[in-house]
Amino acid sequence: MRGKWAAGIVPRHFTWLIKEQLAVCERLGGYGANHRRVRRQEEIIWVQNQGFTRIISLLPSPHNLHAYDELGMPWQHAPFGGSDDARSVLGSLYPDLQRQLAAGDKLLMHADELGDRLSGTMAGYLVYTGMVPEPHKAVAVVEHLVHRQIGPPGRELVAVAETLPRPG
Repeated sequence: MRGKWAAGIVPRHFTWLIKEQLAVCERLGGYGANHRRVRRQEEIIWVQNQGFTRIISLLPSPHNLHAYDELGMPWQHAPFGGSDDARSVLGSLYPDLQRQLAAGDKLLMHADELGDRLSGTMAGYLVYTGMVPEPHKAVAVVEHLVHRQIGPPGRELVAVAETLPRPG
């Protein structure tokens, strides 16, 4: 690939939550009727060129995972759908994120869209790790970073995170 597209394109709604360590975005290539295979490929190329070591998909289905394999991009599937038990999912996801970040991994997490589920999960992670221990402040920080309000479903995830056993 040559020209301006050789470096790929930035995924939609790409935002750093922890600078140079943990970022979020919408599903690579878009979601629903807006999903485009070529855009997905260009976004994966950009992710690789930025030095990300793993993409973490919160999609309940395995969509996109084959595309990550095709382009040699390491991935992790942490399915988190509306009917999944948040305490169980977050209780295993958060310690795993913490281990990977401590090991120096550079992670990109996505759901279909940058909405309440992803934003609430990330605000909850800030509470869980103690980076921003007060839930209302964690919500405000994530809202500021992603330029979107977190609604009741996302705030419920932050409340769940607050009940999880804290690391070390």
